[in-house]
Amino acid sequence: MAKAKQKKQKGFFTYIKWFWILFGSGLFLIILVFLLASWGVFGEMPTFERLENPQTNLATEFISSDGQTLGKLYLDDNRTPVSYKKLPENLVNALVATEDARYYNHSGIDARGTIRAFAYLGSKGGASTISQQLARQLFVGIRAKDWTKYTQKIKEWVIATRLERNYTKEEIIAMYLNIYDFGYAADGIRSAARIYFGKEPAELKIEESAVLVGMLKNSSLYNPLRREELVLNRRNTVLSQMAKYEYITEKEKDSLQQLKMDINFNPESHKEGLATYFRMYMQRWLNKWVKENPKLDGEKYNIYLDGLKIYTTIDSRMQQNAEDAVQAHMKNLQTEFFHQNTPDRNPTAPFLDLETFQIDNIMEQAMKNSVRWKAMKRDGKSENEIRASFRKKTEMNVFDWNSDSYEKDTLMTPLDSIRYYKTFLRTAMMSMEPQTGHVKAWVGGVDYKHFQYDNVIQGARQAGSTFKPFVYAAAIDQLRYSPCDSLPDNQYCIEPLKHGNMEAWCPKNSNGKYSGEDLTLKNALANSVNTVTAQLIDKVGPSSVVAIAKNMGLSKEILEVPSIALGTLDVNVYEMVGAYGTFANQGVYVKPVMVTRIEDKNGSVLYEYVPKTKDVLSKDVAYAMVNLMEGVTQYGSGGRLRHSFAKNQTVYKEVITGYPYELTNPIAGKTGTTQNQSDGWFMGMVPNLVTGVWVGGEERSIHFKSLTYGQGASMALPIWGMYMKKNYENEELGISKDAFEEPENMSINVDCTKVLKDLKDDLDTEDDLEDVGF
Repeated sequence: MAKAKQKKQKGFFTYIKWFWILFGSGLFLIILVFLLASWGVFGEMPTFERLENPQTNLATEFISSDGQTLGKLYLDDNRTPVSYKKLPENLVNALVATEDARYYNHSGIDARGTIRAFAYLGSKGGASTISQQLARQLFVGIRAKDWTKYTQKIKEWVIATRLERNYTKEEIIAMYLNIYDFGYAADGIRSAARIYFGKEPAELKIEESAVLVGMLKNSSLYNPLRREELVLNRRNTVLSQMAKYEYITEKEKDSLQQLKMDINFNPESHKEGLATYFRMYMQRWLNKWVKENPKLDGEKYNIYLDGLKIYTTIDSRMQQNAEDAVQAHMKNLQTEFFHQNTPDRNPTAPFLDLETFQIDNIMEQAMKNSVRWKAMKRDGKSENEIRASFRKKTEMNVFDWNSDSYEKDTLMTPLDSIRYYKTFLRTAMMSMEPQTGHVKAWVGGVDYKHFQYDNVIQGARQAGSTFKPFVYAAAIDQLRYSPCDSLPDNQYCIEPLKHGNMEAWCPKNSNGKYSGEDLTLKNALANSVNTVTAQLIDKVGPSSVVAIAKNMGLSKEILEVPSIALGTLDVNVYEMVGAYGTFANQGVYVKPVMVTRIEDKNGSVLYEYVPKTKDVLSKDVAYAMVNLMEGVTQYGSGGRLRHSFAKNQTVYKEVITGYPYELTNPIAGKTGTTQNQSDGWFMGMVPNLVTGVWVGGEERSIHFKSLTYGQGASMALPIWGMYMKKNYENEELGISKDAFEEPENMSINVDCTKVLKDLKDDLDTEDDLEDVGF
């Protein structure tokens, strides 16, 4: 018996021994596998430095002066990280409840979940913790499908435990949500919240957070735009998980599950969204800036990957008002232009006053400048092949004012598409705070996706009568003229060889008439009387006018000849707004500025703007000029901002968008219309905002036939009027309704009350509605 008992005990101890040997061996193998993984045997592992600073591509972000994201620059990753503090509690709760219920109780590996996954072979759910999922996203990559999926899982475990040692639980959650790709360029939770719901993450409701957390399982499969019912069910699953772990009550769950998904899709691309033309200008500006401002190690910043934050001067609310005003008026104006340029009314539409060979030359040049021509040329195609391709019909997406999305699919030849696009009028608008130079709104065209030429700064067109204030400023500055001084409205000629002209220059008023009366400078400028302007430039000389214009920011070469007085010079809206800002800023020119500060992804300041200013005019002269230009909106060509239409002008009320504007506050401004109505301008000022608007065709031969629609007061002024009307509706913008500040001890008389008493009785005449400039 004793022997048998001893034998039994020996057998038991043998089992125990082998159990511990096997257990120890298994434990050793597990440890060895983890060590091998950490040593990189199963593939490269991240270094300690990479764990401390995981490399993710971050988009450059443009931030408005009122704290809104205008847009981003990125190549593949539209990612802007947010800190844990900016994540709503409901989003974090939804994530933990759905993806990792024991997240706060493990150190990267959920042992309980892992055992369950092994026991049931994954049929009752996987065991990937949030930390493991982050490890896969950051360092492992796409889930493997062959035998390497096992070694990949081991690597995930190792990296997850390292992440847990290096970061807090909160940091890991933020990193995970910031790294995930939600589709449609929604890289990270901030982009996802903005693109799918049009809001910042902190503003997400519980049911919205549940949608985004549900997408974490597979954003391609759970796509709310393509599989609404599937995503809705997935959202409700997330809500059930939140109730299961008591983040919400059963009653809340039932209520939330009854709600429909309110997807507010706002794609973020370079060609869509707010301030597209401005953002593309900033892209060019940044490319230049990074070349001139390298990192400390000499490497250049990457504007698509380094997560720069660009703090701009644009006000998103004013920018929206500007874009709305442009869109509304240009759609109406274009409708009238199409009405006047049907094949029956104008066989050469959209061109006017051109011979066939001239039109052919324009089309030929446009064809050779096109992207298609250049691309085919690079591919080695012959000229005959290229020309043939321009006459072959093809499917294309083109701009269309009458479509809800402003574009339509059609079939036409590339050559016809060139002509089609030339039928559309173009525009430019810029708004600036004159005291600081801060640009508040920038609209370079009607639609960036289809018209990528930025007319604010790339385009330059004849200034027309908007150049006349430079002439008047020179006269008031040098000759101490007053707005109340008078000159006769008679034909006036400047003799040959005087001021550099080779023959006598005898400008006419646009209506071809001369009143023969003495006109005050204020009345003459208000109605753009050319004869008075000619007398003024003759008295001060073109060189004086050029000097003032240059000091006020006009950079192009200006010929010192008398004809510049009527606006023959090509200028852009950007420089004109800066120049007019000098008048509103008491004679001090401030260069327009678009960027106040640049920060890197860590918040370190890389750039701060230093204002560039220049004293150009005395306060007296600047105020006198403002007073002169107030006459334009009181009883001149800008009078419709305040007054009703003349009886015989009601025919085009529908084109003048936003009328009546009912603006009663002090406004200074100047309309401008160039020869043949090719360009329409309006420059408008209140004490703390200067805005310039230009409208015209791509070619100067694309224009309205008459002044009725082709003058600056009809083409450009309505955009300004509607823009300002919308600005004044939002008192938070602080746009001034006050009078311009008059300097103390004003030495120039600006009180023309007595002189103008009779003129004020003549409001609302046809001439008041016409800009009779060059």
